[in-house]
Amino acid sequence: MEASRRGLLIILSSPSGAGKSTLARRLRAWDESIVFSVSATTRAPRPGEVDGTDYRFTSETEFKRLVAEGEMLEHAHVFGNFYGSPRGPVAEAIEAGHDVLFDIDWQGAQQIRNSSLGMHTLSIFLLPPSIAELKRRLEGRGQDGPEVIAKRMQKSWDEISHWDGYDFVLVNQDLDETEARLKSIVTATRLRRSQQPGLTDHVRHLQSEFEEGQP
Repeated sequence: MEASRRGLLIILSSPSGAGKSTLARRLRAWDESIVFSVSATTRAPRPGEVDGTDYRFTSETEFKRLVAEGEMLEHAHVFGNFYGSPRGPVAEAIEAGHDVLFDIDWQGAQQIRNSSLGMHTLSIFLLPPSIAELKRRLEGRGQDGPEVIAKRMQKSWDEISHWDGYDFVLVNQDLDETEARLKSIVTATRLRRSQQPGLTDHVRHLQSEFEEGQP
């Protein structure tokens, strides 16, 4: 049975500290049918990691084969290992009407938009209200030392400079307000023509009614 709508490839990007992880969790709590994209990687599993849940662990040879055959929506080489988003599971999910959430940077977002599933993407970039507030949030998390925070701050401007490559840009001044806007964007984008596979048949049915002299 065909799904009433196609799922979206929802891309959330932001510099560290802008609220991306929190908003991703809230989005999934709002609609539990939204699934996270499980990335493929060539690195070895870490203790406790489960294949197919945390990552799809694969060999470098297999990874490169998938890239060559166009079966990776996006991929990157990071610290000696390959990471990427396999096309097959994502395509199956969106055809079943499930949105797939991606937590990736601007380069990955650009690759997905240029992929065979690009027409189904919804890309959203989160901006902090100020650089000072961004630093305050990073320090307030208590997860990183001064050196790591300094590196994250240095990287933040490169990430922010690509804000104009996204469909929507939200300034995360207030988390609850940003969450409400994010939900509105997702709700509206689900109604795009490209996401409603049954519209063509419905219009054809309307046309046949006219041709039959109804009403």
